Amino acid sequence: MATALEKARRDPDSMKARILKVARRVFGEYGYHGTTTRMIAREVGIDISTLYYHWGEKGDLYTAVVLDINEDLRGRLREVEKVIHDLPLFNRMEISIDMMTDYLFDYPEISNLILFRYFGKTRHDHTLDLQVPEFVSDIARSMNLSDDRKHVSVEAKMQVLAMMNAIHNFISGEGFFRPMLDLEREAYIARVKETLRFILIPAFAGKDQKEKTRNTGGGPTGRGLPH
Repeated sequence: MATALEKARRDPDSMKARILKVARRVFGEYGYHGTTTRMIAREVGIDISTLYYHWGEKGDLYTAVVLDINEDLRGRLREVEKVIHDLPLFNRMEISIDMMTDYLFDYPEISNLILFRYFGKTRHDHTLDLQVPEFVSDIARSMNLSDDRKHVSVEAKMQVLAMMNAIHNFISGEGFFRPMLDLEREAYIARVKETLRFILIPAFAGKDQKEKTRNTGGGPTGRGLPH
């Protein structure tokens, strides 16, 4: 039997899907504890009993939101990996930054909820989480930081987390950063991408080049080091 989430994802025009879409945005804006089911029902334009009929209690709806975001992120990462497969690291980084930044700016509740889950002092359910470890391993493998997603080094995980957190912070912090910089949204997004490329590509591509140089015994000019 299909779950409520499966039904909502299967029929984007259904009442279940409408409630889920609003719940993502409201939970993303106010967090689990700052959100009430009445807030969500009011935003959808329904009474509270209709929300309970489709999704049950607040915790059930929040669980569905987290699982829905997990599925969306997993799908987007697969799309990115198909595009960047077998490209040089510099190109993989550039394309990944552009694609993921565009996606997350379209769905800022994802970054907001991830950061809420990181830093919230009281959490809804310790057994439920955005699948950050799994995503970190997938990203590390797609960037050739690891040959096997099941055996990713701590160093590689930290590097991926640094990249992910940089992106999430710029997106979640848009309401603070953009007025401070006096930028329109389109200009802000372009500057975020530019800044992420400036910070991340040399860090990763430079490391990759150093590894190649060390493995081939070549110096800066590509020639072997003197003995």
